[in-house]
Amino acid sequence: MARKKKDDNNKEEEKVVADKIVSRSITDEMKEAYIDYAMSVITARALPDVRDGLKPVHRRILFAMNKMGLTSGAKFKKSAAVVGDVIAKYHPHGDAAVYDTMVKMAQDFNHRYPLISGQGNFGSIDGDSAAAYRYTEAKMTKISEELLADINKETVDMVSNYDGTHDEPEVLPAAVPGLLLNGTLGIAVGMATNIPPHNLGECIDATTHLIDNPDATTEDLMEYIKAPDFPTGAVVFDREDILHAYSTGRGGMVVRGEAEIVEPKAGSFQIIIRSIPYRVNKENLVMKIADLVKDKKLEGIRDIRDESTRDIRIAIDLKTGSHPQKTLNKLYKYTQLEEKFHMNLVALVDGVPQMLSLKAVLQEFVKHRQNVVRRRAEYELKKAQAREHILLGLKKALDHIDEVIKIIRESKDRDAAKENLMKKFKFSSDQTDAILAMQLQRLAGLERQKIEDELKEIQKFIKELEELLSSEKNILAQVKEELEDMKDKYGDARRTTVVEHGVRNISMEDMIPEVESVLVYTAGGYVKRTDPSSYKRQKRGGVGVVDLNTKEEDVVTHLIQCSTHSDLLFFTDKGKVYQIKMYELPEGRRATKGKSIMNFLSLEDDEKVTTILPMPKNVKKDGGELDIVLVTESGTVKKVEASSFHDVRRGGIIAITLKDDDNLVAANFADPGEDVVLVTRKGKSIRFSEEDVRAMGRTAQGVRGIKLGKGDAVISGDVVHSEDDKGTLFVLSENGYGKKTKLTEYKSQNRGGSGLKTANVTKKTGELVSARILSGEEAEMVAMSQKSQVIRIDVEEIPSLGRATQGVRIMKLRSSDKVASLACL
Repeated sequence: MARKKKDDNNKEEEKVVADKIVSRSITDEMKEAYIDYAMSVITARALPDVRDGLKPVHRRILFAMNKMGLTSGAKFKKSAAVVGDVIAKYHPHGDAAVYDTMVKMAQDFNHRYPLISGQGNFGSIDGDSAAAYRYTEAKMTKISEELLADINKETVDMVSNYDGTHDEPEVLPAAVPGLLLNGTLGIAVGMATNIPPHNLGECIDATTHLIDNPDATTEDLMEYIKAPDFPTGAVVFDREDILHAYSTGRGGMVVRGEAEIVEPKAGSFQIIIRSIPYRVNKENLVMKIADLVKDKKLEGIRDIRDESTRDIRIAIDLKTGSHPQKTLNKLYKYTQLEEKFHMNLVALVDGVPQMLSLKAVLQEFVKHRQNVVRRRAEYELKKAQAREHILLGLKKALDHIDEVIKIIRESKDRDAAKENLMKKFKFSSDQTDAILAMQLQRLAGLERQKIEDELKEIQKFIKELEELLSSEKNILAQVKEELEDMKDKYGDARRTTVVEHGVRNISMEDMIPEVESVLVYTAGGYVKRTDPSSYKRQKRGGVGVVDLNTKEEDVVTHLIQCSTHSDLLFFTDKGKVYQIKMYELPEGRRATKGKSIMNFLSLEDDEKVTTILPMPKNVKKDGGELDIVLVTESGTVKKVEASSFHDVRRGGIIAITLKDDDNLVAANFADPGEDVVLVTRKGKSIRFSEEDVRAMGRTAQGVRGIKLGKGDAVISGDVVHSEDDKGTLFVLSENGYGKKTKLTEYKSQNRGGSGLKTANVTKKTGELVSARILSGEEAEMVAMSQKSQVIRIDVEEIPSLGRATQGVRIMKLRSSDKVASLACL
């Protein structure tokens, strides 16, 4: 029987449970649950309110501290007590979340205007954690009191806490624009906010200007708020970027730490870092610099010291001979000494997240303050009118004091006395209570006068409040006046320097010292750059310094002195040109081999570099634009404006379109009016003005420069610069015969002719293989044969002979060997 009863009960329970089960799609359930969670994070955790600039946790901490009496003038109290009170009454989350927020509110490197005054270890800019909340103590700062000022005057709406046992403010009255003052960082669901701190005085000036000029633009407001004002100082760049960020609510701006180069003693330099960008960990910055030095990415640094006390000071000692500005540029590029602050001005407006402009933020704050001032005035008016009512009753009672006393004495009890007084004098209930509670000392003359004086004061105050509430204009004037009082009390100097113009992106060039350097290029295609001091001029007959033993069969073909910042143009026999910076080439000592040019240029397997030219920074000359003259083996000449090669892509571009079996022999810069000299294999040469060749596009084929005989080919194309006109033309034949001939023997003629004889080519001399115009500055020549025989000779030892002569033996060759190349040093 008992079992049957039990089974019936179970069935009934199952029926009840079944009635409560609702069939539902898991997709819909997940969607709604996630949306609820997302909205909770957005509105109740991660985003600040535009009116007071606080997230709920910040607001609850300050409200709890205010309730506990922890104002700026109070004694410090354990942080644990504050955390406990906040999570017990207002914030239904973990203690760590509350304490971490408290710590940040007390850090002067985190908040531009700290809202909590901390005692004990509240962490450091080096990333040190704060001590546990049982060890630290806290109270409010003066400025946080301004956020709570008048909260007890019904200035803001109060809402129930999470369990309905306490009331908390929906927003704080906020006498200052808190959203801008300390900024905030928050990541919600699907959105984030990142607002930088600002200067209080500037924010108030901009707000008062907006009150006076409601049509002011964001750009107008930026006359007052120049840029963010970070607690760590630093330098912020580019008004244009800042204006864009303030106008749209989103944008990036470059922030750099302040650093200066000092010279404590002659020849010894230091870089002193005095501020760092906002939210950068100082210890991590120092360690990053040390790691870069260790990995040899930062050269020239001898020592790093963190000498910070209350102020930031990082001292970096530089090695002797280092370039301080280049080292500082590397610090900006490779470390957090330069950061980009990405502003995302998102805040809650009437509970809805919005991206705001600077003007919109200040407009919302002004609306909030108008509301606060109005509600406060209405509250004070209500209180003042209530007090006036009492005082009028007291005054009337004092005016009829004898009769009042008689009625009270004749009344049976207090209630009867109250009823009789109200009936006789038409007092209200509140007035009668005040009269009955009045002490006998009020009957004294001075006490009576006090009541009358207080009544006059209260009536005057009521009139002021009524006038204030009579128009929005008066309320705005009051808002403005109170803001100006805040500026007088808390305004301070800007810490962050603003640079109107943007900082350039630091390129590799900014980090390489601009010094003179020598490019060495060999016939085998090896290249390097080295110190010019390795090639000091020696007296004739000296051993020399150029090391040609990079490879047994190799020899230097190009030796060019230019700046490390120079753009180098590499022209090849295929008619293409490539460009790299001098500093991109490997630096080596005189005896080092260098690296293959294939590491730097995308050359084809059978493509050879014929000419290397350092591009000048300014190609505009007084007489016109600098040109480049190109010469091919078939005698074609082409002139191209040098500016056409200012920006050559990595893969190279066409410099001249070549016919089949033709090769580019030479490329040279030519100023307007200079002459071009071509030399052929069969001993012919021609000299003509560069003006005979019109400027063409890069892909053009060019025009005839010299008319060649059968089997002949151009071996050299050079330009006679104005300072070289008194120089000589040196030619070298394949059998090692060479000579110099004065340039004055080569008369200028029309382009396209057969030219003049420049050497007597015989079976003994063999055909010409190389020719150079010598200005007189060349000291030595190096010739190399096909079988790797090398000779080095002083230019002065080579005789100057007539055009039609064979020349003298320069190089004695073995049988079947021939001269392959020539380099002038």
